[in-house]
Amino acid sequence: MIARIVLGALCATALAVGSASAQNVRVRGTIEHVDGSVLTIKSREGDTVKVTMANDVRLVAMVKASLADIKPGSFVGSTAMPEEDGRWTAVEVHIFPEAQRGTGEGDRPFDYRPKSTMTNGTVNSVAGSAAGATVDKAEGKTLTLNFKEGEKKIDVVPATVIYTYAPGTKDDLKTGAAVFINGATRQGDGTLMTARVNVGRGVTPPM
Repeated sequence: MIARIVLGALCATALAVGSASAQNVRVRGTIEHVDGSVLTIKSREGDTVKVTMANDVRLVAMVKASLADIKPGSFVGSTAMPEEDGRWTAVEVHIFPEAQRGTGEGDRPFDYRPKSTMTNGTVNSVAGSAAGATVDKAEGKTLTLNFKEGEKKIDVVPATVIYTYAPGTKDDLKTGAAVFINGATRQGDGTLMTARVNVGRGVTPPM
């Protein structure tokens, strides 16, 4: 009897975790249409997705920045791809505002592309000229990022997109603007709802 109760509890927990995971949806794409609180988004997979913004939605603008804005002590995140020689090349680097220091700290697999990673950490140094980068280019450096479990060196090259975050407004929600929604919630009727939208303001971060 006890065994059945324990097994039942474990199954219920597994179902709850699975259900919670299924509810969270990551949406990447560009805005096709805005109708009040509903965004019609052309996803990177090519399908059309409708996402309803919550009444208290937080709009965050992704704003172009440069390597010069990254200093030792800055807290940043970087999507990176592995190279054959064991080095890592940054696809993008986003600079967190000071109030968001510590967000998602660590190094982990990321679903940008197969084998890609996301590393969030504190910049220990911005040094040298990254492998394969032209010496006279500003975007030709290696970032050393420190996080709780260790450190990682990531090369910033001319193709790396660098941006930061700023408060967004409804004016940023324009046709063609890039959006990244990290945790939309699937409702009972199958529609999506989100409390936060990251939207590109003059920049289209790789997705």
